[in-house]
Amino acid sequence: MQVIKNILVVMLFIGLFVKTFGQQSLEAGRVEPYRLEVTYNKTTHLIFPDAIRYTDLGSDLLIAGEAEDAQNVLRVKAAIRDFSEETNFSVITKDGKFYNFNVTYSGDPSTLNYDLQKMQKEEQRSGDKNVLFEELGFNPPSLTEQVLETIYHQNKRYVRHIASKAYGIQFVLKGLFVHNGKFYFHTELKNKSNVPFVIDFCTFKIVDKQIAKRTVSQEKQLLPIRQYPGIESVPDNFSASNVTLLDQFTISNDQVLRIELYEKNGGRNQVLDIENSDLVNSKPVSEMSLEVNN
Repeated sequence: MQVIKNILVVMLFIGLFVKTFGQQSLEAGRVEPYRLEVTYNKTTHLIFPDAIRYTDLGSDLLIAGEAEDAQNVLRVKAAIRDFSEETNFSVITKDGKFYNFNVTYSGDPSTLNYDLQKMQKEEQRSGDKNVLFEELGFNPPSLTEQVLETIYHQNKRYVRHIASKAYGIQFVLKGLFVHNGKFYFHTELKNKSNVPFVIDFCTFKIVDKQIAKRTVSQEKQLLPIRQYPGIESVPDNFSASNVTLLDQFTISNDQVLRIELYEKNGGRNQVLDIENSDLVNSKPVSEMSLEVNN
């Protein structure tokens, strides 16, 4: 009997320990929700710092959707009039930020439009958590976006031997960077003609060098993960650059990475061939003026 009593005492102690310290751990990681009022006859708009990737509604009391042509704006309104219970919804944005909202009904909400970025700066909120996206591997989305923007805004040319030029158009690889299993390709399109260059699409392919010979050629298309900023056209006598994120890879000496840029309704297409030696000599992001946590 004494042994059984001792076992029960230990189990009780363990239960209290888990309950007490487990609750403390959860409290430490709590994400404090925003409070929001919605109504039936009017729409509430939430403006997020980045594009919306995911929205989850807590109940069918709410209707929500992205605004047309504005991926960072969410429209929310009540699905039924005068609901009495509190509900909620959550949003994850492209930069990996998590937002939670507790929602109540109001016949006449005092505010209908909210700028989340402005609210965060004013309140200095610490509750927003980074969400890790599978395609970004070990990189927090906020860090990935920061690297993309830094490369773009620094706008320096580190690679000087990879370019194509024809029909008044020049396509240049300005830089190739690597960090945590990802490549960052910095390209620039210079339009020195009097006709705007409208971009149809751009492809990244691993191809055999001997593609011109009558042999079976293997091609592997690589899908970009991120791009900053998106470019649709380059006006006449103008230049524009962007940064494309791809998974890290290497190729054999018999292959090249081929970047093909196609003009919409035109024939001024451009091609860049990148050797394996260029890939393995990519510039580490840690060498940039950017703090990176490895």
